[in-house]
Amino acid sequence: MTEAPGRALLAGVLAGGLALGVGELAAAVIRPAAAPVIAVGNRVIVLTPEPVKRWAISQFGTGDKSALLTGTYLLLAGCAALIGLLAARRLAAGLVGIGLLGLFGCYCAATAPAGRPADIVPSALGTLAGLFALSRLVAAAERDRTGRQPRRRPDGQLLADRRQFLTAGLAVAGAAVATGFGGRLLQRSRFDAAAARARITLPPPGSPAPAPAGYDLGVSGVPFDTPAADFYRIDTALTVPQLDPDTWQLRIHGRVSRELTLRYADLLDRPLVERWVTLTCVSNEVGGDLISTALFRGVLLAPLLREAGVAPGADQLLATSSDGMTIGTPTSVVLDGRDAMLAIGMNGAPLPVPHGFPVRMVVPGLYGYVSACKWIVDLEATTFAERQAYWVRGGWAPRGPVRLASRIDRPTGSQRLTAGRPVPVAGVAWDQHVGVSRVEVQVDGQPWQPARLAPVPSVDTWRQWVWTWTPTPGKHQLRVRAFDATGRPQDADPTDPFPSGATGLHTVTVTAR
Repeated sequence: MTEAPGRALLAGVLAGGLALGVGELAAAVIRPAAAPVIAVGNRVIVLTPEPVKRWAISQFGTGDKSALLTGTYLLLAGCAALIGLLAARRLAAGLVGIGLLGLFGCYCAATAPAGRPADIVPSALGTLAGLFALSRLVAAAERDRTGRQPRRRPDGQLLADRRQFLTAGLAVAGAAVATGFGGRLLQRSRFDAAAARARITLPPPGSPAPAPAGYDLGVSGVPFDTPAADFYRIDTALTVPQLDPDTWQLRIHGRVSRELTLRYADLLDRPLVERWVTLTCVSNEVGGDLISTALFRGVLLAPLLREAGVAPGADQLLATSSDGMTIGTPTSVVLDGRDAMLAIGMNGAPLPVPHGFPVRMVVPGLYGYVSACKWIVDLEATTFAERQAYWVRGGWAPRGPVRLASRIDRPTGSQRLTAGRPVPVAGVAWDQHVGVSRVEVQVDGQPWQPARLAPVPSVDTWRQWVWTWTPTPGKHQLRVRAFDATGRPQDADPTDPFPSGATGLHTVTVTAR
């Protein structure tokens, strides 16, 4: 190519854009998870070292997937730009670069945890489109506008033609946008579970939960029951699985005396329970917000396991999501009488699609990474010695009981307080399936003061608390600690979330004037 490296970079980016656009369009025919960017992103998740994953969650929280996708797009754009520079010097080298990127996309699609043979098709077709686009853009940049043989400088370099390159570039860019956005729209129309969800009317629970009256003190700014839109979401699904409840099945197998295959209609026909449950992410830092409470409706899991006849030695239930994610739950916990369930409803409506529609697991008292399998399609009775779930392979503790913890929600460090005016210090404390019996607040290292506790529907939810404080002028440090149902205080020694949950006392520094 010529005198302008910028055109070489642009040629590579445009060719890469068309490859991704064609891949998106092909994925609308195959399935959304087969789109090249999703396939590459999922492989990046698998290949990323565990410390980097923990850092990403701590930095981006529930926005970790958006950050990963943005990073993947930027990485692919950078690679495409370099390929454009190679093609400017030698077209064959650029074509090899596009081919290698395409082979990587095919490899990522073929090795996905829940991959299918057809998943390589979008990356393969995208690669062919990229090869064609790059060759045409290079030819356009080197062709004389009259259509004659390319002109050369005295040193032998080909002279570029801006008009030919502009025309070809606009054509490729238009094709990339049309295929990319067209593929997205077609994917949504063909794989949108929201329409199926809207047609579902859940049967009333035979065992309803009490209304949340009195559970919310109304002073912390954080409601007792979390709206579905605000409920935290931590998972590895870059594209939310779109499952049809009419074709959904759950297979319960492994070390059982009788395999069970359940359909969505089977769950609707079984006795339903409704329970308030607080779910917590093991990555939650001290004082963090990766915790939420909702009203879940579903089928108790223990009767299903007894119906299948789980063998005495099967100490793990390995749940698999439709996207291949695996989560291992201690069998003894599910069978100990707590309200572990296959949930089909959340806050009075069918499960939202991002939170596991049509069916997910909910097990009170365990961190989500060992219990809360969304989009569940398989449940295998096995052992911890035989099988390791996804997060456990990364070094996280295999059993994951929730740790006793507490948090100050009001006042915040940025809130301006008026000296001499009483202010509510309020927050939540939790120790799911154990319960919280007492909460105390400390100011500037002075004696601990008892807070008033709100009632709770069960020991499986967080508990709101409030203590009224009249600040004096100056800067103050507030700390909170909770006690479980047996009177044991929470661990005050600070530790990181990895590998079994954070410990330490939440501290907030405020200023009164």
